[in-house]
Amino acid sequence: MIWLKCLNNGLVSLYLSSYKHIFNMNIAESGAVGDAITVHDFSEKILEQTVHFHVIKLNGGFFLWVGSNPVLSNLAVSMESKFDSMPLSTLILGDPSDTTPNSLAQRLTKRTKKQVYVSYSLPMTDSNLSLLVENRIKKEMEVHPDKF
Repeated sequence: MIWLKCLNNGLVSLYLSSYKHIFNMNIAESGAVGDAITVHDFSEKILEQTVHFHVIKLNGGFFLWVGSNPVLSNLAVSMESKFDSMPLSTLILGDPSDTTPNSLAQRLTKRTKKQVYVSYSLPMTDSNLSLLVENRIKKEMEVHPDKF
């Protein structure tokens, strides 16, 4: 990137090392980036609706997309806090009146002790749907803990 050329070597190293931490990238001394991100997909029919799950495992966390159509309508992030037993959570993208992605991200962070990004793109047609979706995620975490 052109703007990186304007920075001194110390700032460029800091910039690259921060991304190395977030995305678990192996940065060689030459500056080449090797990517160690893994992807895991699964689907389930829940309440007569096919729900798709897409997990991108990162270093120290993961991104989880849940939906029935390929839409990124919201995005929340949650992480542990040393000041509170309840993880911190905020909505990055989407309607703030829909608390589903925030609360799901918080519960997954509490369970895994990792930073979690959640996009939850399912219509709220049935109050049991989000509970059943969360139970399916927990089941997948038990069967494939290495994917999260």
